[in-house]
Amino acid sequence: MSVKFTKRIASQLLGRGETSLWIKPDSIEEAKKAITRDDVRKLIKDGVIVAEKPKAELHKKRHVERRKRGAGKRKGSAGARRGRTWEKKIRSQRMLLKRLKLMGKVDNTRFKRYYLLVKGNAFADKRSLLLHLSDDGIKVNEEELKQVNEYVKSLYK
Repeated sequence: MSVKFTKRIASQLLGRGETSLWIKPDSIEEAKKAITRDDVRKLIKDGVIVAEKPKAELHKKRHVERRKRGAGKRKGSAGARRGRTWEKKIRSQRMLLKRLKLMGKVDNTRFKRYYLLVKGNAFADKRSLLLHLSDDGIKVNEEELKQVNEYVKSLYK
């Protein structure tokens, strides 16, 4: 018979396309002599006819799953997806003021004034609030600041 016949039978046996089969070049004459399905099965068993991997497996390495971040996957506005930076900033500044008031560093009138300034977004961060307080004559040393930070950390554990 011909190699075409052998390939057709082998593709039926292996469940692959004829183009995905490979016959060893030095065994082509042996493949031509195969007449029955049993002959072709023997050639497959001996390794004369080999089925290459399916295309999906051949290209698996190239296909890398990417993060799906397109418009269709998004739910919520950009601000909602970004996080709550404003809330974190304001809460940390308010906690600092509250702790300083409890320590006796800030009196009620200054506390109210600075609380409203914090609410009005006058300070970029805690550091700028502390600088403003020091300009107003309220000195906070590193040890007191460490106490405040430890208190804040204890709240979030």
